[in-house]
Amino acid sequence: MRLHVLAVALACAALTHAPAATAAPPTAAEAVTAQGFSPERLKRLDAAIDEQIASKQLAGGVMVVMRDGKPVVFKAYGQRDVENARPMRTDTLFRIASMSKALTTVAAMILYEEGRFLLKDPVARYLPAFANLQVALPGGGTEKPRRALTIHDLLTHTAGMSYGSGPAKAAYDAAGMKDWYLVGNDETLAQWTDRFAALPLQGQPGEQFIYGYATDVLGRLVEVVSGQPLDQFIKTRITDPLRMPDTGFAVAPANVERLAHVYGLEGGQLKLMETAAKSDFVNGPHKLMSGGAGMLSTAGDYARFLQMLLNKGELDGVRILAPKTVELMTADHLGGRYRGDADGFGLGFWVNVRRGGFTELGTEGAFGWGSAYFPQYTVDPKERLVILLMTQLRPAGNSTLHLRVRTLTYQALIH
Repeated sequence: MRLHVLAVALACAALTHAPAATAAPPTAAEAVTAQGFSPERLKRLDAAIDEQIASKQLAGGVMVVMRDGKPVVFKAYGQRDVENARPMRTDTLFRIASMSKALTTVAAMILYEEGRFLLKDPVARYLPAFANLQVALPGGGTEKPRRALTIHDLLTHTAGMSYGSGPAKAAYDAAGMKDWYLVGNDETLAQWTDRFAALPLQGQPGEQFIYGYATDVLGRLVEVVSGQPLDQFIKTRITDPLRMPDTGFAVAPANVERLAHVYGLEGGQLKLMETAAKSDFVNGPHKLMSGGAGMLSTAGDYARFLQMLLNKGELDGVRILAPKTVELMTADHLGGRYRGDADGFGLGFWVNVRRGGFTELGTEGAFGWGSAYFPQYTVDPKERLVILLMTQLRPAGNSTLHLRVRTLTYQALIH
């Protein structure tokens, strides 16, 4: 198994910035075993990723597994640019799409901790464009909301804001609500939010889990309440303090070479969908900051963010959130109304509630989410574990690798 001592040492530096040990480092197998994993069983994780690359169902990716803040796996597989045979690297940049939502959610909760608002507050108190909402009816027409749209609704995706599907689909289509989050969009987040607020909701506030643009509206609320652009707030309050230099809304020209190409599966064949050089994340203008889908990161950066959440809001002496806030975020708020990768939903993540309620390997209290580009993460407080796959596969066809890596990690955990 290719968990070389050098890779483990580099992982420690990249993920935890720990000082170098003076004693001789353990072998890779010893290091893995000491963290409760079977080296032999972890070979299954390597084999599954390698098989997808060998069968040309995946170009490449980066896999991270951490326990107690220490790397068990921190490894690059395959290529970031197949056509030019450029290997995937652990510092490769990835479009993280909906994994942006966790950062925006944390940004909002920072302001919540400062007493700037209550979660039950009406959104319209801070964003007046939402004062005269209508709710689309399945048979046509609209009705008034039965209650005010709240910030809690935005955080739990019960705000009636989809990505287009639902009774207001025609209105969404007419307004051009498709891939608007790309940085090439010429609107600002403020302009987009005001335009979006004029559309009917796809359902009554608080009644259904409807996944969509709610976190983007939340990002605008962060701007209004903080008085800062969303990208600057996230940088100054989250990514800079956590030492996540490669996480943001655009790629600097000097880093274009590190951005992975996007590949997709069409008819079972792997095809190039977008080169790094042609990406809107590179070529701007960078006016519209999508807190729901518009960010980029690296495996090392995002793993640090997840470790902060696992540590109940703190990493390397830097506290981003209070433990009670993280507890609130990772509790189930929907009581069975969420239907997805788990049996509950918190503030920004799916949450495992009851063994047998979630159908795959996992632990009560674990939480996570994924991305349209195929990355996936799981944070498991009871097992003190972070699992993260970073890759760029869109469309993903029928591939389940992003979910299987969770099973393949858990089955290797033996004590």
